[in-house]
Amino acid sequence: MAVDEPSAQLNHDLRHEIHTALATRRPLLHHLNADTSWLLQIPRPASAVRKGGRVYFNLLIDPWLAGGQSDVASWFSQQFHVGPSAVPTIAALEELAREIEILASGLQQNGRSNEASLENDPPQTFVDAVCVSHEFTDHCHKDTLLELHPDTPVFAIKEAARLIGSWKHFRTVVTVDSFGVNKNSDWRSTSIAPLPQWIGISRLLQTGDVLNYHSALMIAFNNQQSTSNSATGNVNGHHSKVGQDIPTDASESEDWAEAIVYTPHGIHSGDLNLIPGASPPIRTLAFLHGLHNVRVGTIAGRTALQSNLGAHNGLKAQRVLNAKYWIGTHDEEKTGGGLVSWFLQRDVITLQEALEAERQARADVKDVATLAAFEDTNWLELKNGESRVLI
Repeated sequence: MAVDEPSAQLNHDLRHEIHTALATRRPLLHHLNADTSWLLQIPRPASAVRKGGRVYFNLLIDPWLAGGQSDVASWFSQQFHVGPSAVPTIAALEELAREIEILASGLQQNGRSNEASLENDPPQTFVDAVCVSHEFTDHCHKDTLLELHPDTPVFAIKEAARLIGSWKHFRTVVTVDSFGVNKNSDWRSTSIAPLPQWIGISRLLQTGDVLNYHSALMIAFNNQQSTSNSATGNVNGHHSKVGQDIPTDASESEDWAEAIVYTPHGIHSGDLNLIPGASPPIRTLAFLHGLHNVRVGTIAGRTALQSNLGAHNGLKAQRVLNAKYWIGTHDEEKTGGGLVSWFLQRDVITLQEALEAERQARADVKDVATLAAFEDTNWLELKNGESRVLI
């Protein structure tokens, strides 16, 4: 079929933009649905791709792509995505990763491209690892996870690892340890086989949360391909400050890491202080935390269960991490029913509303630095199917 000139030009421009983005050799983050399923693509070190190896290490986070999810029983709680996931199956995810890999492979300049081999002899799977942050089925969705190849290693919190292991599907299920155990704040200690040494996965827990509901996964990496040596960056069209100070000592800078901090239900800001205080240093590249305040019922005027901590907590946490990107997650208003739905309460709070509430609460603040902190939030929204190069 002949392609008209405007369509051909659009296709050419689109491919040019994709090539320009991929040429940065920076991580790619894809929002797979409207809720909290993500694909994180981290460029491998140059030494790993010099001989034709794949360009990206692909991490799939909390995949729930299609169908419903139910905890305990459908009469108790059952939910469905309000709209179809932009990436509805693992097969579609594999195709997305394959296409990006082929485009990126064609951009290699200091080594041979493996574009032809990827076309003719693709690997069994492009998903290098899966991260599961909670045992609840909107994070640990059995039907979606079972679509993955059995050789895909799974890194999950203890309760989820136990559940996933009981399915007898995956050959490797690794329990994610807490960061900072025994005062060890070295991200390199979180690189557990079969992860490559330049990536670590760990968990941060909220103090006093007996259910470990409010926690965070931290994916730290040092692929020797950072472009973060400058003091400023550009986020969503706004001039903004980059995260923690970049180490200047040569021996130290070889070991510092960037991190993705993922907390779908939120975590109190004080429990994130381990990250800016880590040694070797960790700079938070992206902080995934939602805006909606979600809770289940009240007893004697008090919240029975706080589910998602929302925008006000997110602001406090972002000021601890000073992430280059704060990205919303787990704010989808799902459809469904069950007993829990009768008691579920949701406050839809925008970032502007949260900032205005802070201004009103601190109307007497005169300090310029404090006032500036109200604005420097580095907020970025990625909708269902949207992607971002994390420069």
